[in-house]
Amino acid sequence: MCLSKAYVDRDGKRELLIEEIASLNIENDKLLFKTLFGEQKEVEASIRQIDFMTHSIILENLKERGVLPKDKQPS
Repeated sequence: MCLSKAYVDRDGKRELLIEEIASLNIENDKLLFKTLFGEQKEVEASIRQIDFMTHSIILENLKERGVLPKDKQPS
């Protein structure tokens, strides 16, 4: 079975965000990922690239349910 994985690009490194993605919906400027097992993850981000050969979705400008990216969090 060919399910996808979503990665976020942080400081030039790809970090796995969610795997076993069965569907992706765009709702109100948010991305809603649903896995084969029924899990859901909603994020605010931009899709930079979808690679169908490697089943990869690359995101950027991630804002995950009000959580700032690691480099933007207060010290």
